[in-house]
Amino acid sequence: MSKHYLGIFFMAALLLHASHFAYAETEEERKARLREELSKVEEKIEVQQKLVETKQQERQSLERDLDLLDAEISKAKLGIQARALTIDQLGDQIDDKAGVIEELNNRLAKQRQSLAQLLRKTEEIDDYSLVEVMLGNQNFSRFFDDVESFRSIKASLNESVDILKQIRGDTEEQIESLEEKQLTEAQQKRLQENQKATIEQKEAEKNKILEVTKGQEAAYQALLTESQQTAAQIRAQLFELAGGSGKIPFPEAVALAQVAGKQTGVAASLILAILEQESAYGANIGSCAYDDIVQGRAVMHPDRDQPVFLALADVLGFDPRSQQISCPWIRSGERIGWGGAMGPSQFIPSTWAHYGGIVGSGSSYSYSKGVDYIRQLTGKDSPSNPFNNQDAFMATALLMRDNGAAGGTYKAEWTAAIRYFAGWNGASNPINYPYGDNVMSRRARIQGEIKVLDAN
Repeated sequence: MSKHYLGIFFMAALLLHASHFAYAETEEERKARLREELSKVEEKIEVQQKLVETKQQERQSLERDLDLLDAEISKAKLGIQARALTIDQLGDQIDDKAGVIEELNNRLAKQRQSLAQLLRKTEEIDDYSLVEVMLGNQNFSRFFDDVESFRSIKASLNESVDILKQIRGDTEEQIESLEEKQLTEAQQKRLQENQKATIEQKEAEKNKILEVTKGQEAAYQALLTESQQTAAQIRAQLFELAGGSGKIPFPEAVALAQVAGKQTGVAASLILAILEQESAYGANIGSCAYDDIVQGRAVMHPDRDQPVFLALADVLGFDPRSQQISCPWIRSGERIGWGGAMGPSQFIPSTWAHYGGIVGSGSSYSYSKGVDYIRQLTGKDSPSNPFNNQDAFMATALLMRDNGAAGGTYKAEWTAAIRYFAGWNGASNPINYPYGDNVMSRRARIQGEIKVLDAN
């Protein structure tokens, strides 16, 4: 290669290298790109969601169920894409929060140094009496200058203390916000794992249907009949209910759910699906005491939940120290959020208070029979108890009713399930859709089991 061409080649390489740096993506551009990509994926999820809802209304057939499986698989795959983008965004937000906290800690350290210097100056002045200060000056003018300096130091001292308090308050707010982001990230990663498992399950189900039926409707209907569990098998099932009275037989769980469903208008199978989902999702359920210290902090939120929990213990007569509740999440050795969820419904105390008659007055809480909605519906003579199975079932049914599940449609129940998990604002966010999908899948299975149980 001649020197002329070698020079051209070298210059082209330099220009290419320079252009790479010239158009390197900034942090803000990256965030904007992630938001745009997430928006596009969410639009596709909405399309698949509407298809699922439409297919749910059709009569059960081979064609309908295969189409439904395809739509659910597509939606789950899109959900994984959306969740990956969301986790990336949360990672950026967590890094931002960590940077703010670091800066606040630096400011806190500097302010403490300033405060220490002011305190030393104050101590130096306090070591002299006013007479000594007066005698140490040649005229009254210098004396009053010293007095004014003393007042100025005192004012600076007060100002420094106020700034210190403000920085501490800002730091605590940022730490709480960071923990919320970390908790959300952990929830999204858990949903991500569940979505992957769902895809594998749906694809295996589809392959089995195609293998057994060879595309024949009659063969498919026979497969549906064969796949129904027998009454004896169903009776042997045990519901894993965290924090209640332990494992209970499936028929008893159905009876409890039917009582709650009759009073609230929520399907028994949906109540059972929520309880089953919550038990499966919970980590370290029922192994902590409310004031246990985990990684430097109490298990249960000290302001929001502890006072309510102690009021519950007082009215129900249990020892708050020995009553087990859920532990905080520990992910990769790091604590995330708060524990304190109680009983089969896994309500935190502040949520239970709304349905269970615990009312607040200032910083104190007490029991009021008039607003114990659970007790009113169960007809009990005693206050509602989050560790009692029937009360827990009723609480879940009440919350699902208030979330809109009594509407009875697939859309209403699916939305209510997501609200149970992510609140009303979270129900409109596609990244939370898999929770509703999983609950509705459980509901369909449980409804079939109840049908077989009733027939026998």
